[in-house]
Amino acid sequence: MNKDNRIQATWRWPALLGLNLLAAALLASWLLPATRALWDAADLWLFQSLNGSLNHYPLWDWFWALTSLRPSDALIGGLMLSLLLHTRWAFRTGELRPALFTFIALLVVLLVVRVVFSKLVTLLGWQHESPSMQVPGSFHLSGAFPELERLFELKDRSSRSFPGDHASVLLLWGLFMALFSRGWKLAVSLALVVLFMLPRLVAGAHWLVDVAVGGLFIALVSFAWGYCTPLAGHIARGLEWACQPLWAPLQRLPLINRLQVVSPQHTPQSGAPQSS
Repeated sequence: MNKDNRIQATWRWPALLGLNLLAAALLASWLLPATRALWDAADLWLFQSLNGSLNHYPLWDWFWALTSLRPSDALIGGLMLSLLLHTRWAFRTGELRPALFTFIALLVVLLVVRVVFSKLVTLLGWQHESPSMQVPGSFHLSGAFPELERLFELKDRSSRSFPGDHASVLLLWGLFMALFSRGWKLAVSLALVVLFMLPRLVAGAHWLVDVAVGGLFIALVSFAWGYCTPLAGHIARGLEWACQPLWAPLQRLPLINRLQVVSPQHTPQSGAPQSS
């Protein structure tokens, strides 16, 4: 991976410090009694507003039931990957592979951060159940759509809902894309993050804090230590080296060889602007 490309993970001390402080402040706002009451009130209000919209219109219920399934997560992942690898969205042709490998590297960092943070959450007793398991009168999509529940398992409940894993990945993607998207493309990228987090909130699988505190904390720390240090760069270069033998065979496959990320890549010019 060329060190001159603008996607390079490297030491960015102000961002590293700022992101970690923001993550710490966010977590502290939930833990401190003075502000915990505000989070609790927001949790209950949002859940009752979103979950309360169910059980009135069948098509509305079907929509949220379908978007709460694992196959929908796969479709969302495909869309996120498509935008990441779209040459008219955030990255130029020669930047596609560095962008792809850097984001995969950030996901590796996120996995480590998530495991460590989850153990800390359990140790300190911060874990809790989903709102659908705690709030009386909650509407359960799994009960309303038993066939979908039997085939795919609807994501509308969890005995360990903090932090939001699904949200942390979406938020990490949003942070990464926000660095390189501008104007309406930035707005669309961020709007998609919010939209894709909604099914878990509407179904009652997560409280607001699971997403806005737990998920965002993991995303911020992962991005800080992955992208604002050389860590993700080292992982990305290792992944790129390991995948070198795959490109030539992929370039001979019909349809696959039309993907820009598979085509021979041109090294970005040394004058490309650096991301800060």
